[in-house]
Amino acid sequence: MPLTRRVPKRGFHNPFKASLAVVNLGQLEVFASGSEVTPELLRERRLVRGKVERIKILGDGSLSKPLTVRAHGFSSKAKEKIEALGGKAELVVSHA
Repeated sequence: MPLTRRVPKRGFHNPFKASLAVVNLGQLEVFASGSEVTPELLRERRLVRGKVERIKILGDGSLSKPLTVRAHGFSSKAKEKIEALGGKAELVVSHA
């Protein structure tokens, strides 16, 4: 019997799962006031690394300036905090 058949198999790997990166609000402080934050800009500033298909913004940390943030998803707290400062939280539609 070959070794690959003798060794037990465990778990399941979904080959169609979309990879997701999370960015906290506190990390967005590096951008200037009133600037537009896009997924491409997040990759350029190295806040998101690796092969990632979607980006979600979470409400951890504080933000002190209005920003226009474009991402694939937002937590409810993150959206509240961005809009409370006069910024915009815009959803990006991914074509998968």
